Amino acid sequence: MSLAESLSPRAPLGLVRNDWTREEIRALFALPFPDLMFEAQRIHRMHFDPGEVQISTLLSIKTGGCPEDCAYCPQSAKYDTGVKAEKLMSVPAVLAEARAAKAGGASRFCMGAAWREPKDRDVENVCAMIEGVKALGLETCATLGMLTRKQAQRLKQSGLDYYNHNLDTSPEFYGEIITTRTYRDRLDTLDAVREAGINVCCGGIVGMGEGTEDRVGMIATLASLPVHPESVPINMLVQVEGTPLMGGTKLEPLEFVRTIAVARIAMPKSVVRLSAGREDMSEETQALCFLAGANSIFYGPKLLTTPNPGRDRDMALLDKLGLRPMER
Repeated sequence: MSLAESLSPRAPLGLVRNDWTREEIRALFALPFPDLMFEAQRIHRMHFDPGEVQISTLLSIKTGGCPEDCAYCPQSAKYDTGVKAEKLMSVPAVLAEARAAKAGGASRFCMGAAWREPKDRDVENVCAMIEGVKALGLETCATLGMLTRKQAQRLKQSGLDYYNHNLDTSPEFYGEIITTRTYRDRLDTLDAVREAGINVCCGGIVGMGEGTEDRVGMIATLASLPVHPESVPINMLVQVEGTPLMGGTKLEPLEFVRTIAVARIAMPKSVVRLSAGREDMSEETQALCFLAGANSIFYGPKLLTTPNPGRDRDMALLDKLGLRPMER
């Protein structure tokens, strides 16, 4: 029996489909590692140049003081993590950061604010930032919390290319991580973003104490959305002192690689982003992630408030692997 026959997918692997079952995703996770990696790389090559990696920069434009209780987040006002609440950055300050990012090789500039949901006046300020960043020739992305349909439409008018709003984990495990916002709330924001015509950036976090079945559930949910997210960030939990998840058992690196590979197979045309957690990953683990179909990274000194490998380290690794930044 061939590998494809053993999986019994309802369509050949590599085609975009939105009816993935948990049984099918579970079968991918259960594949022998060489078979899984082969399929992920084969499918990656069907839709992308395997030598290109998208370079993005993430800037926290409003840090700390968030009223939500996400157990992984050092920006929550409910936890004592040493992160101080700050006001929204000025437009000139954000544009200075965007110019530096472009000079460093970034093609996408992402702006994150620690809000449960923005006020309309906040959206207007962010729209001014988006317009300025777009004028520099960069793709724009924002993550601002929950949005109304009106707010999503306003962001689209300003030229926003992508909106990030992660599902974080499976529907079943979600309540163990967050109680101040429902899974349905997250899906409703994704609907508003999609309806406004903005590209969706949506993924999750692994290593939060979830089981394999929760990783199955997260990817099955993402791959069963009416339209796959154009960008799928897969984050490894960064444990931060003061958050409830500090001190938990860390996910094995090869299980993280498996998650990347399954995401690539289930969402073949999505850009799969190797996101938080790279600071603690070996070069070998990151190389396996690229082989598994990851083709985007964040670079810069920080991911919002947590450390991130420096640009020189990232570019040195890409050089070692013969990879090059993706052109817009």
